[in-house]
Amino acid sequence: MSSLSSMFGCGAVMAPPQALGIGKRSDGGLTIVCSSRPKKKATAHHMKTRPRKSQPWDINRKPTVYDPMPPLPPDWTLIIPADASSVPDAPPPPSA
Repeated sequence: MSSLSSMFGCGAVMAPPQALGIGKRSDGGLTIVCSSRPKKKATAHHMKTRPRKSQPWDINRKPTVYDPMPPLPPDWTLIIPADASSVPDAPPPPSA
Protein backbone atom coordinates (compact mmCIF):
# COMPACT_ATOMS: atom_id res chain seq x y z
CA MET A 1 0.00 0.00 0.00
CA SER A 2 1.38 3.41 -0.91
CA SER A 3 1.77 6.23 1.55
CA LEU A 4 -0.39 9.32 1.54
CA SER A 5 2.45 11.63 0.55
CA SER A 6 3.27 9.49 -2.49
CA MET A 7 -0.38 9.49 -3.62
CA PHE A 8 -0.77 13.26 -3.57
CA GLY A 9 2.84 14.16 -4.31
CA CYS A 10 3.11 16.35 -1.22
CA GLY A 11 2.68 16.28 2.53
CA ALA A 12 -0.64 15.89 4.29
CA VAL A 13 -1.57 17.02 7.78
CA MET A 14 -3.99 15.25 10.09
CA ALA A 15 -6.14 17.57 12.18
CA PRO A 16 -6.06 17.14 15.97
CA PRO A 17 -8.94 15.14 17.50
CA GLN A 18 -10.55 18.32 18.87
CA ALA A 19 -10.96 19.68 15.34
CA LEU A 20 -12.56 16.49 14.03
CA GLY A 21 -15.91 17.44 15.53
CA ILE A 22 -16.88 14.23 17.23
CA GLY A 23 -20.67 13.84 16.88
CA LYS A 24 -20.76 16.36 14.06
CA ARG A 25 -20.40 15.93 10.35
CA SER A 26 -16.74 16.14 9.38
CA ASP A 27 -14.52 15.34 6.42
CA GLY A 28 -12.27 13.02 8.40
CA GLY A 29 -9.70 15.66 9.32
CA LEU A 30 -7.43 15.09 6.33
CA THR A 31 -6.17 18.36 4.88
CA ILE A 32 -3.95 18.59 1.81
CA VAL A 33 -1.38 21.29 2.41
CA CYS A 34 0.44 21.98 -0.84
CA SER A 35 -2.30 22.35 -3.40
CA SER A 36 -1.11 25.31 -5.42
CA ARG A 37 -4.10 25.47 -7.80
CA PRO A 38 -7.15 23.76 -6.33
CA LYS A 39 -9.93 22.99 -8.80
CA LYS A 40 -13.56 23.88 -8.24
CA LYS A 41 -16.10 21.09 -8.24
CA ALA A 42 -18.74 21.02 -10.98
CA THR A 43 -21.53 23.15 -9.46
CA ALA A 44 -19.15 25.68 -7.95
CA HIS A 45 -17.38 26.03 -11.30
CA HIS A 46 -20.64 26.52 -13.22
CA MET A 47 -21.85 29.12 -10.69
CA LYS A 48 -18.57 31.04 -10.94
CA THR A 49 -18.31 30.98 -14.74
CA ARG A 50 -21.99 31.34 -15.68
CA PRO A 51 -22.87 34.10 -18.14
CA ARG A 52 -24.17 37.21 -16.43
CA LYS A 53 -26.36 39.93 -17.88
CA SER A 54 -24.43 43.19 -17.84
CA GLN A 55 -26.24 45.36 -20.38
CA PRO A 56 -29.36 47.29 -19.25
CA TRP A 57 -31.31 46.26 -22.37
CA ASP A 58 -30.68 42.62 -21.51
CA ILE A 59 -31.38 42.96 -17.77
CA ASN A 60 -34.71 44.74 -18.36
CA ARG A 61 -35.85 42.45 -21.18
CA LYS A 62 -39.35 40.99 -20.79
CA PRO A 63 -40.23 37.38 -21.70
CA THR A 64 -41.31 36.64 -25.25
CA VAL A 65 -45.06 36.79 -25.92
CA TYR A 66 -46.19 34.07 -28.30
CA ASP A 67 -49.41 33.84 -30.32
CA PRO A 68 -52.03 31.49 -28.88
CA MET A 69 -51.93 27.88 -30.03
CA PRO A 70 -54.16 26.95 -32.98
CA PRO A 71 -57.20 24.78 -32.26
CA LEU A 72 -56.67 21.04 -32.06
CA PRO A 73 -57.51 18.92 -35.12
CA PRO A 74 -60.70 16.81 -34.89
CA ASP A 75 -58.66 13.64 -34.26
CA TRP A 76 -57.48 15.12 -30.98
CA THR A 77 -60.32 16.51 -28.95
CA LEU A 78 -59.90 17.53 -25.36
CA ILE A 79 -62.62 16.10 -23.13
CA ILE A 80 -63.12 17.74 -19.77
CA PRO A 81 -65.71 15.90 -17.65
CA ALA A 82 -68.26 18.04 -15.84
CA ASP A 83 -67.84 16.04 -12.64
CA ALA A 84 -64.51 14.33 -12.05
CA SER A 85 -66.02 11.87 -9.54
CA SER A 86 -68.34 10.37 -12.17
CA VAL A 87 -65.44 9.31 -14.40
CA PRO A 88 -63.61 6.10 -13.37
CA ASP A 89 -59.90 6.56 -12.67
CA ALA A 90 -58.75 3.53 -14.63
CA PRO A 91 -60.48 0.94 -16.79
CA PRO A 92 -61.12 -2.41 -15.08
CA PRO A 93 -58.50 -5.08 -15.73
CA PRO A 94 -59.34 -7.61 -18.46
CA SER A 95 -60.68 -10.88 -17.16
CA ALA A 96 -58.97 -14.03 -18.32
